Amino acid sequence: MFSWMSIMSTEMAKSLLTTSLSARTKLLQTGVSLYNTSHGFHEEEVKKILEQFPGGSVDLQKNQNGIGILTLNNPNKMNAFSGVMMLQLLERVIELENWTEGKGLIVRGAKNTFCSGSDLNAVKALSTSENGVALSMFMQNTLTRFMRLPLISVALVQGWAMGGGAEFTTACDFRLMTMESVIRFVHKEMGIVPSWGGASRLVEIIGSRQALKVLSGTLKLDSKKALNMGFVDEVLQSSDEAKALEEAQEWLEQFVSGPPEVIRGLKKSVCSGRELYLEEALQNERDVLGTLWGGPANLEAIAKRGKHTK
Repeated sequence: MFSWMSIMSTEMAKSLLTTSLSARTKLLQTGVSLYNTSHGFHEEEVKKILEQFPGGSVDLQKNQNGIGILTLNNPNKMNAFSGVMMLQLLERVIELENWTEGKGLIVRGAKNTFCSGSDLNAVKALSTSENGVALSMFMQNTLTRFMRLPLISVALVQGWAMGGGAEFTTACDFRLMTMESVIRFVHKEMGIVPSWGGASRLVEIIGSRQALKVLSGTLKLDSKKALNMGFVDEVLQSSDEAKALEEAQEWLEQFVSGPPEVIRGLKKSVCSGRELYLEEALQNERDVLGTLWGGPANLEAIAKRGKHTK
């Protein structure tokens, strides 16, 4: 009897684990969000609320070299996110999910400022706990889908990145700063915690001890501090808006040179390695390889190089 129960328990555990792994794998599929109605999240209702707070725009430029430029454009409010901008960000993410020629993405703010977080007019109007949680779910959905894009992304931080703006930088694969720029998670001073996923991603980037210092101390991370703690990848030479963008594109090009399907496959493999258990990540890596092995890029590389010896 004990043996039969042990076997049954083991089989149930395996079944539950398989179900859990399958659900996690599905989340990595393009267009899948973290929250839905089963979590009490009603996206259309949230959208109707956000529509009531206009201002600014989120602009997307898709270049022929496969590098896109996403610009947060609300300079009168230091590029703070209005409700309409939050909606537009989701629209741009969906557009990028369907950009099969895309390889890389630069996120920047207009007029030499990255982003100062949320527009306070919207924050004040959405002051109930229920509204705050609904907004958190909406932005976590959007930024998680952004993070899982099969594009290598970099945040170009000029001027200030505060609050939600600082959180957005953590959803990018890399971060670049100009010498005078500052990143600051100011949530404690607002009586809240990061709610767009920024705290969880910050821990992954710099570790829990450093993340706790940054968040609880509301530290002003200038370019030197951010570089030393490994939060940013490089400090750019120029603070001029146009020249800094050129530098950022040159920096990103070293990572996105090559066929789009290969770059996108690499990003998908890294995403699965980060978010899935090892067994599922290995299977996903195998599946991605299956789409590339014997494909045009693979055959062309073999024909060009023969045996790779360098």
